[in-house]
Amino acid sequence: MKVTLLGVGGSAGSPQIGGPGGFGEWGQLDPREPRNRRSRASIVIETPEHKRLLVDTGPDLRTQLTTAGIGKIDAVLYTHTHADHIAGLDEIRILNRILGAPMPAYAVAGDWDELRRRFDYAFKPYNGGFFMRPVLEQHVVTAGETIDILDIPLQLIDQDHGYARSLGLRIQNFAYCTDVVRLDEQALDALQNLDVLIVDCFTSGPSHPTHANLAQVEAWVDRLQPKRTILTHMGPDMDYRRLADTLPAHIEPGYDGLVIYL
Repeated sequence: MKVTLLGVGGSAGSPQIGGPGGFGEWGQLDPREPRNRRSRASIVIETPEHKRLLVDTGPDLRTQLTTAGIGKIDAVLYTHTHADHIAGLDEIRILNRILGAPMPAYAVAGDWDELRRRFDYAFKPYNGGFFMRPVLEQHVVTAGETIDILDIPLQLIDQDHGYARSLGLRIQNFAYCTDVVRLDEQALDALQNLDVLIVDCFTSGPSHPTHANLAQVEAWVDRLQPKRTILTHMGPDMDYRRLADTLPAHIEPGYDGLVIYL
């Protein structure tokens, strides 16, 4: 199985809009390091049969897929409905055309309600023919259950995102836990014995109300002992080279386009 990190940035990406001359605000990131240029957090999981599951449809989706050389998606899973994870939903229209069918999509019931409010045009009845808008084949899932998507047994993990809930996911000995600030005992139990953990780590500074910081991630890693931990959803103080040079060997900053083979 193959996992592509389409984006590893926070909700504003990096560089953020603004900065000197309007060419971007980099914060504490070195603009000369290409791995500090980050789009919004998302991954694609590809099965040995070359079926692809897209996790979230952020606002950078078109650029992410074309940069990664991914021309077809077979299903979509939504972790939650914050804008940096859903604002690219309209790109599913083109993915519908390539697939030749409505896109199988998975989310918890409350997130489907929110998606309907924000993208009502995408939920009008589809009567076949050319895809002029995104068309989703809706599947309601529940945190804590294990479901089958593209013949992948996928365990859904309930996560505390501060003012909201989000879904983490586990496939065999791989887990993806973006947009999380706290993990309860049930979630931690679900993350035992991992080969690879991709985890939210917005800042190396003090605790954040909605995202894990580096101290929290290090505490999780100490407890869970995954063989490899990759940081995602990183903010403007998470310089790639500084992290790569100072973190222990089993913890590393992710970057847009990183590919992992499982």
